[in-house]
Amino acid sequence: MRSFLLTLAGMALLPIAATPAQAAGKTLTIALSSEPTAADPHYHDLTPNNALGKEIFGTLVMTDENQNVVPALASSWKAADDHTWIINLRRGVKFSDGKPFTADDAVFTFCRVVKNTQSITGAFSPIIANFAAVETPDDHTLKIVTKAPEPLMPEKLMQISIISSATAQHGRITFDLDRNCGVTGPWPTIAQFNSGEAAISSGPFKLVKFVKGSVIEMERNPNYWGPKPEWDTVRLVPVPSGGPRLAGLLAGDYDMIDGVSARDANTLKANPAFGIKIKASNRVIFLQLDVARDQSPYVEAPDGKNPLKDVRVRRAISLAINRDVIVKRIMDGAADPASQFVPEMMFGAMPKPEPLTYDPQQAKKLLAEAGYPKGFKITLSATNDRYINDSQVAQAIAQYLNQVGIRTEVDAMTRSIFFSRRSKREFSLSMGGWGSASGGAESFLRQFVATTNRESGYGTSNYGGWSDPKFDAVIAKASATMDETERAAGLREAGRMAMASLPDIPIHFESSIWAFKKGLAYPGRLDQATLAQFVTSAK
Repeated sequence: MRSFLLTLAGMALLPIAATPAQAAGKTLTIALSSEPTAADPHYHDLTPNNALGKEIFGTLVMTDENQNVVPALASSWKAADDHTWIINLRRGVKFSDGKPFTADDAVFTFCRVVKNTQSITGAFSPIIANFAAVETPDDHTLKIVTKAPEPLMPEKLMQISIISSATAQHGRITFDLDRNCGVTGPWPTIAQFNSGEAAISSGPFKLVKFVKGSVIEMERNPNYWGPKPEWDTVRLVPVPSGGPRLAGLLAGDYDMIDGVSARDANTLKANPAFGIKIKASNRVIFLQLDVARDQSPYVEAPDGKNPLKDVRVRRAISLAINRDVIVKRIMDGAADPASQFVPEMMFGAMPKPEPLTYDPQQAKKLLAEAGYPKGFKITLSATNDRYINDSQVAQAIAQYLNQVGIRTEVDAMTRSIFFSRRSKREFSLSMGGWGSASGGAESFLRQFVATTNRESGYGTSNYGGWSDPKFDAVIAKASATMDETERAAGLREAGRMAMASLPDIPIHFESSIWAFKKGLAYPGRLDQATLAQFVTSAK
């Protein structure tokens, strides 16, 4: 791969003719580092899937490139009291099939999120779990009553792509889950979305073709309510390997690529035929540990127990990892070492947290104190096609753990296998990533650290099984606090508790890099999404 990159570096210095795609038929071709796993917007809460949902289906609320909340299918909103939100819907909106968008479509969407039996770990259902009632005073108004106060209602609605109620047979639609919300026929399936049958658009594009592993084709939605995208047609091509993505850009096969490495970005800077955009992200790469089971499937310890249950062992693992070297050598500087689960700029983050230092001698000491002076064996499970340099980062972590006596093997696999196995709690130690799309620090702490409670929607990604009633009380109180100052203080307290116990261990925050032909521009996004509607001709 290094020799291949050196060859590409030489190619990048050649004066390649790079006419923007818009000059030839208004078609934009983007090579994606991570492919959406389905066109069903409620199937899996993954950045590529959510990005495709925003391009085709639209949301009530959306965020700009800096994660500021702005109106979308909802024109405005307000909290009537601690348990009630009034959402005013945009008037005059039509789906791609010409059907008007109304409050019934929003209620239908909320119900389908809960009723979608094909989703991965419930996907977005925790958001709906707090809804006590949803009323529709008229076609353009939603009244959402929550079980517990929900100060982040706009941010939560931002995560749910709106689908048309025409995708299922129904009578009068009501938010009555026990009576199937008035739906009389089957709910739309993944296959129906992937085929385009259920992909009735309220977003800037319409789905034309979804061929997994090959291409996603979209065309401009003539009924879109917002600014019309510049492109008649968009082609999204999955290219998980960085070398071929860059080669395709240089060869003119792609107009834009994402997931560019810092090394390749430096190469492209020397070529006036291309532009790049670097943007810090909200995505933390972290380790999740099996801290609940007495015997863990991929741990072999001399005493036959699960060492990960001991906080001293978890702290030893953290101390064994040199985050600065990972950032410098593997991420080529396009990342920041993490000492908490969200960047400091985000709401509820700890200001100036204590750095997670590299101290292998202290790590060995803690292992000995925990009863493992000669360490133990463990398998680190990771993706090899989801996060930036994910398999290389996992290998580096394994080497660091080996140096303190934790004999570590890496099992890197495709993300489709990884996420399915992780949801079944098959791993002892896994490396994942999470971008906090809403709520700042609450997002990770509520999802990955809180005790799993399907009814309340807490801990739905807590595959390590950590549980602390004191932590649960703090995060629950913070999540339900309407006053922003008090809520931020509660989230910081919850963050400190999580870092003291380390059921999850943060490694680094990714930076995102996009590259494109000269004549194009992309603002970059804090949420790492690659959205074709915001690719424009450079001014």
